Amino acid sequence: MSSSIPAVSVDVERRRRRSTADSQEPPWDHEPRGQRRGSLCDRLCVGSLHPELMETVSPALSYQQSQATSKCLSGQRRYSSPSRCPHGSTEMWDDGTCKTTIRAENEVEAHKQVNNYRFGFRKWKSHVTERPFEDRSDIVKELYSELNFVKPYTGSLVTCGNIIYVLLFAWWISLMYMLVSLLMFLTVIGVPYGKLCLKLSYYFLWPFGKSIQKGTSMMKKCCVKFPNCEAIPEVDEVKETSPLLKSFSADPLTQCTQSPQDFERPQYWRRMSTYVWLFLGYPPLCVVHILACLISWMLVFTIPVAKMNVRTMASILVLSPEEVHITFPGRNQGCETKTLLCCYHAFNWYYYKYAVDGINVFAVNLLPLVIITLVIGYADEENRFVSSEVKFVCAISSIMPLSYYIGMGIASISAQSNFAVGAVVNATFGSIIELTFYITALLQGHHAGTKCYEEIVKSALTGTLLGCILFIPGMCMIVGGCRHQEQRFNSRSAGVSSALLFISVGGVFTPTLFSKAYGNLVCDNCSNIGINGSDSLACKDCHYDLSENNYSLFHSHIEPLVYTVSILLPVAYLTGLIFTLKTHSHIYDIHISGCQVSGHHGAVVHWSRWRALLILIVATLLMSACADLVTEHLKPILVNSSVSQYFIGVTVLAMVPEIPEVVNGIQFALQNNMSLSLEVGSCLAVQVCMLQIPLLILFNAFYDVGFVLIFSDLHLWSSIFSVILVNYIFMDGKSDYFQGTALVAVYLILLALYFFAPSPAGC
Repeated sequence: MSSSIPAVSVDVERRRRRSTADSQEPPWDHEPRGQRRGSLCDRLCVGSLHPELMETVSPALSYQQSQATSKCLSGQRRYSSPSRCPHGSTEMWDDGTCKTTIRAENEVEAHKQVNNYRFGFRKWKSHVTERPFEDRSDIVKELYSELNFVKPYTGSLVTCGNIIYVLLFAWWISLMYMLVSLLMFLTVIGVPYGKLCLKLSYYFLWPFGKSIQKGTSMMKKCCVKFPNCEAIPEVDEVKETSPLLKSFSADPLTQCTQSPQDFERPQYWRRMSTYVWLFLGYPPLCVVHILACLISWMLVFTIPVAKMNVRTMASILVLSPEEVHITFPGRNQGCETKTLLCCYHAFNWYYYKYAVDGINVFAVNLLPLVIITLVIGYADEENRFVSSEVKFVCAISSIMPLSYYIGMGIASISAQSNFAVGAVVNATFGSIIELTFYITALLQGHHAGTKCYEEIVKSALTGTLLGCILFIPGMCMIVGGCRHQEQRFNSRSAGVSSALLFISVGGVFTPTLFSKAYGNLVCDNCSNIGINGSDSLACKDCHYDLSENNYSLFHSHIEPLVYTVSILLPVAYLTGLIFTLKTHSHIYDIHISGCQVSGHHGAVVHWSRWRALLILIVATLLMSACADLVTEHLKPILVNSSVSQYFIGVTVLAMVPEIPEVVNGIQFALQNNMSLSLEVGSCLAVQVCMLQIPLLILFNAFYDVGFVLIFSDLHLWSSIFSVILVNYIFMDGKSDYFQGTALVAVYLILLALYFFAPSPAGC
């Protein structure tokens, strides 16, 4: 009897292990490979399947790289085979519980993805940690290659990108090398460098497939005796690492005629020609390479050209001319050289993914624009050298990179902190971009004594609402629908956002509706018109008297209503936070597969908490300065432009700061994560109504800048119609490119309405 107990326990242990192993397998692997098909239920149960799931991941990592994977549960039953789900899957999605399992590379990324699903947190797509290079795809690895190795290449080198390189860079770089070569020949003592410049001039005309090698005379003599030996990577380290040199002393037949001291670098600094080269030839070539590097880097897609110029300036031009050799494709390199430069393509479309210290290359390139904007804006206050229009364009463009840095800082701090700190950071800095502009514009209008800036702020608020409700979801549906035929999203979470949208828009426009019901209609320019013997009045510029002049209506009724709404809206926002994050968190049911979120465990974070906080503070200060320049140079744009001020407010001032949000939403949609794509716009719209507008009312209460929460009819009906439309679209929990096209079409129709609308009264 006792002998059977261990057998039973072993059997139970085996079953337990088998059950655990089965539960850890992804649901799409349970079905035989030959029977898998892209059915509707596949898209339902595995809602965020995307190509990144197929990347090879190192077994040393505790998390596999993927995005959120939805596992449908109905009651206590689990469907392990997605393609065998019943066809009534929509009811199961709506009424059941959708369990979202997150697999990430490390705990920090897992925490960041959890924050993406939390209501009130800013959605962020980019990584906040450094991804292991060996686990990246071949395309990404090529982006970060150093152009210092020769690889087998069978394709054609005559491509459009290489031809563009010849037209944009090759001819003038080569011409400069020709001129420097002529200068070196004239000095007589610099003839070796003149020959080197001739070779490099020919090389830069068409560098593709050719390689620049570094070699020594010692290696040449050795390779005469051993033509098939392996290449020696480092001449300075060859004494210790090369088996060829170790065999010199062992076998007298293989000893070279020169001593080991010949492997050391020649007496470079004892040559007179070296100083002639460094003072006459090297500086102009440095200028040329720096210029080519800057141009190619700013074009982004030609970054390989920038790498090629940097390596040439830093490595090749500082060598002795005898050490530089150009090898053509197909020739045997032997053991005499080390590859310094080898380029096959000058153009790569995938460089939009390139990042520097976690920052996208476009944000890096736009950062100098912020410095230029501040210099020309505050150094040339009288517009002697730069016009107001140019300053306005530069200032509004500078907001884009700053908003990217603020978003990266918020995501970095939230991913490395607990929930309370993340919530405080998101609430503090989440709306700092819009609030900075709104407050500076209201202050500018108050000092100028005009209501135009107040109307611009209201137009920007409405434009942000329309963009977040219509444009961002519409673009995400179009782009995602072009890759995926039909996309599913969590209709329950979308329903929470839709309900909050109704509450927020209704609350914001309640004072406006109240004024329409009880305001006094005032008309100007009335005249008598007689038609068929009857007298009638024709009036123009009719509007409701909602100003402080109508004391009994405004101060006794509208103003208290505004303060009441400003208190109730943040309360509703807080209720939504408690509902989605505490009492009804099962709507998302976030589960981190096999990890704990407490530590880093080797995760290399791009920005630490203190560094991210410092960048947030600096970016906020720079944002305030740029917003001040925008409002300062906005008046000439309004006066000299024939376009309605309404249109400028709802487009340029509203949507330019939201471009990073649009990019994030599109990236989520491309990875079939439509739930997050829709949350990007919805959460931002809710924050505008429930946080930003009450904060503006609070600011106006302490420092009266004349901001009244009463919008024009154009803003009122556009916003209400947009909310009704987007709630109708979100009703079925499905999306495609047609629905996205409908949203974008309505957005463009409303923009046309603003474009042809007359400017506000007094502007």
